[in-house]
Amino acid sequence: MVDNFVIIGGGLAAGKAAEALRKHGHSGPLTIIGDESERPYIRPPLSKGYLLGKENRDSIFVHPGDWYRENNVELRLGTRARSVDPRARSVELHDGTHIPYAKLLLATGSSPRRLTIPGAELDGVLYLRRVGDSERLRSAFQAGAKVVVVGAGWIGLETAAAARIAGAEVTVLEHSDLPLLKVLGREAAEVFAALHTDHGVNLLPNVELDSITGNQGRVSGVQLADGRHLAADTVVVGIGITPNVRLADEAGLNVQNGIVTDEHLQTSVAHIYAAGDVANAYHPLYGRHLRVEHWFNALHQPEVAALSMLGGNASYVRQPYFYTDQYDLGMEYTGYTEPGGYDRVVFRGDPSKRQFVAFWMAGRRVVAGMSVNVWGVIDPIRSLISAGSDIDDTLLADPDIPLDQLTPDSAELR
Repeated sequence: MVDNFVIIGGGLAAGKAAEALRKHGHSGPLTIIGDESERPYIRPPLSKGYLLGKENRDSIFVHPGDWYRENNVELRLGTRARSVDPRARSVELHDGTHIPYAKLLLATGSSPRRLTIPGAELDGVLYLRRVGDSERLRSAFQAGAKVVVVGAGWIGLETAAAARIAGAEVTVLEHSDLPLLKVLGREAAEVFAALHTDHGVNLLPNVELDSITGNQGRVSGVQLADGRHLAADTVVVGIGITPNVRLADEAGLNVQNGIVTDEHLQTSVAHIYAAGDVANAYHPLYGRHLRVEHWFNALHQPEVAALSMLGGNASYVRQPYFYTDQYDLGMEYTGYTEPGGYDRVVFRGDPSKRQFVAFWMAGRRVVAGMSVNVWGVIDPIRSLISAGSDIDDTLLADPDIPLDQLTPDSAELR
């Protein structure tokens, strides 16, 4: 009888899944198949501390190199999975090797969306997803260099901050009115726009990119649709990511904006599970499927997936969470909302001073919260969201009332 557990994907979710499987009692063979040559590592430092040179290379890995040998985890690195056969319960590698599985976890992650405009293949047009990408960006971010960042999402803004800290001249192109507008809404997005302009970034909203210009195969600038041309030594593209679903799709799994799973991370096909960026998982708190493209899911979903693979009944119920570090701003966000999913934003503190807490409200309920340069408040915000209780804006906005007093048992909630 085959008792091999196989994980496809070589990132944080894969490393944490292997750890959880061993912790919870799987003593049989365990194989990780990853197309990168590096053992599983954590991606957030690639746009933060590692990109800035504040963290060394060893710090990004999920486990020390000898952990896999000591825990009898086989690493098949630099290897691509060609296909999955659910009937035979087998994974075929690109070299034709077949690896049988008793249970399979798809932790295939996501890939950056690529520009398809003229000049997109020029040398100096860079993306950020892998450790080598971060190292190339760090080399390109030099004093006096001209850097154009396409896209003002989290990756775009974090790389823009790193480039400015290195002394580069930075322009950020954004097709919306403000950076992070769809993610945060206008009120909070204005904070990040001001942050970057205050640090010398040339932020250009409502623009479209026509082409990338070059000289002898190397990028020299960007051409905007309105006719303007901007000189550039480096163009950083951060226009989002797409989940890596090819294997799942071809194997007949339910794929809709990622690999669809239940709250146990079980896919539509028996014995196959999914976790991390690629998983569009049912979330009991929200009563809908969510695919969250952040480190937090890759860190915590594997524990639930591992327990499910071992026959347990665990559910993934953690609220979405993400964080960012840009210049002297540190931010944490928890909860979930989307355009049209909230009525207003309530601030505790002055956003212009970049030290505040913000609450996204639907009626009298908190649906999401963000702290900027205020620490130790994420757990109380999570409690308010989970409770779903009515609460007055004035209580949330009052800095003299500790957030941990605004709990479902507090008489001040109503």
